[in-house]
Amino acid sequence: MGLLDSVLGAVMYRGQQPQQDTQGNAGGLGGILGMLASNPQLVQIVIGMLGNDGQHGGLGGLVSKFEQAGLGGAVRSWIGGGPNQPVSGDEVTSALGSGTISDIAAKLGVNPDEAAAQLSQVLPGLINHLTPEGQAPEHGLGNSGDLMDMLGGLLQRR
Repeated sequence: MGLLDSVLGAVMYRGQQPQQDTQGNAGGLGGILGMLASNPQLVQIVIGMLGNDGQHGGLGGLVSKFEQAGLGGAVRSWIGGGPNQPVSGDEVTSALGSGTISDIAAKLGVNPDEAAAQLSQVLPGLINHLTPEGQAPEHGLGNSGDLMDMLGGLLQRR
């Protein structure tokens, strides 16, 4: 267990187990943060995707990729104030490209389908919570350091 994993787990759950829905899944922001806490590599990857200093062009670049893949409505729902439209792992692969998903899978130590599935579970809720005003900030979400601060703020509010 890494240091980031320990810190996230301690802050999020304060020594308690995460709450689960009727299907046994940790839900809402707690479920998303739980998934990130259990996989610090996923935190780094998602921060790299959403940060202005990342290879994907930040939130704006990610939105463009999803729009080009015909998933603009879904990604806009994550930013907007309504319910988040789900996406499948296959749709995430379509938006980001199989090469990108393969690279992410290698970093996570999983197969590409699992990497895409993890991203499909984390991205909608995390983007929703990082855009609480219901719109993407004009200059993006900031660099990776800014995003880590925002993530820390989300954890403190839990």
